Amino acid sequence: MRLQGSREGYLMIDHRASPGLPEDVAIASGYDPKLAGEGKLFESATLTCSHCKVSVVKNLFRVRPRASCSKCGYHYICDGCEYQATLPDYSHLPYDKFVDLTIDGKLGTLQELLTLNEVI
Repeated sequence: MRLQGSREGYLMIDHRASPGLPEDVAIASGYDPKLAGEGKLFESATLTCSHCKVSVVKNLFRVRPRASCSKCGYHYICDGCEYQATLPDYSHLPYDKFVDLTIDGKLGTLQELLTLNEVI
């Protein structure tokens, strides 16, 4: 669910009417077992990366700043895309632009698509 006019989304994991996740499964999936057990309800804000469209659950205890892209109107970008943007051969291509180029047929053949940095 995306809130109108907001850059945040919303995640709800509801175990109020289920046995929840076993502790080993919760840990293997990256959940805190105390938040994924029987009768638990987890709610959190999410952010979506402007470059790759991955959704990230906001960590309320994060102390370092979240990255944003000046070329994308200062929209949020995930840590992985922030790192990629620091590389010397980085080519700025946000997800929405990639979709537009694909729809317009400007990316060429499958081989050219697989070697995207050479096309653009």
